[in-house]
Amino acid sequence: MAKTLLRSGCLDDFLALGENGQAVFDSAFQIRETLRLRKQQAVADALAIPQPNDEGDRVDWYAPQEGSVTSWAAASDEERRTALRYLDNCLSNVASLSARCQQAEKTSIRLFGALLEKALQFPGSQHVYLVNGKPVITFWGFVNLNQGARDDVLECLRVVESREPEIAFIPEETMPEPEPLPVEISEPEKPLLEAPMAVQVDDDSPVYSLTAVKKAAAEEEKPAPSPEPVAVAAKPRRRWLLPVAAVIAVAIAAPVGYLLLSGSQTAPVATAQAEVPPKPIAPAPIQAVDVAKTTLPLTPAEVVVPPKPEPAPVAAPEENPEPITVAADVPKNALILPAEAVKIGSTKFLNGTWRAQIDFSDPITGKAPSLRYQIANNKGTVRLVHGDNIVCKAEVFSGLHQNGALMIKTRGSARCGDGSRYPMPEVTCKTGSNGAAVCTGRYEGDKVIPITFRKVSN
Repeated sequence: MAKTLLRSGCLDDFLALGENGQAVFDSAFQIRETLRLRKQQAVADALAIPQPNDEGDRVDWYAPQEGSVTSWAAASDEERRTALRYLDNCLSNVASLSARCQQAEKTSIRLFGALLEKALQFPGSQHVYLVNGKPVITFWGFVNLNQGARDDVLECLRVVESREPEIAFIPEETMPEPEPLPVEISEPEKPLLEAPMAVQVDDDSPVYSLTAVKKAAAEEEKPAPSPEPVAVAAKPRRRWLLPVAAVIAVAIAAPVGYLLLSGSQTAPVATAQAEVPPKPIAPAPIQAVDVAKTTLPLTPAEVVVPPKPEPAPVAAPEENPEPITVAADVPKNALILPAEAVKIGSTKFLNGTWRAQIDFSDPITGKAPSLRYQIANNKGTVRLVHGDNIVCKAEVFSGLHQNGALMIKTRGSARCGDGSRYPMPEVTCKTGSNGAAVCTGRYEGDKVIPITFRKVSN
């Protein structure tokens, strides 16, 4: 039955964990099978099944069982809590089993215990899936680059997103209205209208007393008593004529004075200039002047023909021209030996990950083995996959020969996951005619096989 594919990825994107040069990923099948035989089926079901490709640089992870798949990010809080309890139980069982195996006498069992201790490490929560509600870990035995193994393996799954703080609205306190301050007046207000002061007026003054007027008005409001014949002395009628006469005198004196003052000034006389009509000016007559006729001596012109330029000598074509050689295009990501780097003895151009293709096939499987070199500062490792996805590894070192050739050698044969050994070639690279490096691999017995290098990453 086909399994459910959970995740795919490149092995170079992560850091493989291991013990004594043995990676957990290289023993993934043995670890799952040993857990099943040790009656730890729950732990085995929590580890996805890896399936590397033919070149050994990518791997597909499949679920041990069929069912609906949910990513860790899409799972509900209840599903996460249940899966976390499940993984906590698996982690405690693995810890106890690893401790017992590391105390064993056999070296192979102690190595299995050390690998099992790092088996449940994984890069992050995005590599955990829920299959029928049970957690399944992909890329187990790996961590992120430039990171080490976590003390708490499930730390990335325990992170709880902080919720936004709730803002509580506090009602505003009602302030009591201030009591009005009492207004105290130091002095009593005076009435706006006071009784006018009495003015004593004699008989010659035209101003009357206001008090006398008020008294007269009050007396008019009182009921008139019965009239009694009283002899009233006649008042002189000449008092009111004084102000009237003063006003009339001022009215007559004002215009008379104005006329007297204005008459002494001389009025300006505007002298109007008589307009002079323009007289037309007749233009002066133009007299025609006879131009003296002049005659010049004329001679017939001679046309001088310029000499024809001599044709330039034409070079005779060569009988056998030399062909111009054009270098072929360098393949993409091919290994190139820079002349300047070779001259100073630097191999920085070799730093990175390289894929090597060997020009021969395995007689059993019919497939060519896949090599992957990872070199930094003339040191690194080589990973070889051959046969039925058997992975082998070995340490390598590189350098430049005095003749400018690049040498890549291994320290003995590669160690394989099934316990066997695999011979590794001694690689020699020289600059070819098209600029790309031409490499060969020399095995034991002076057997030379062409090898092609392609850069994968830096």
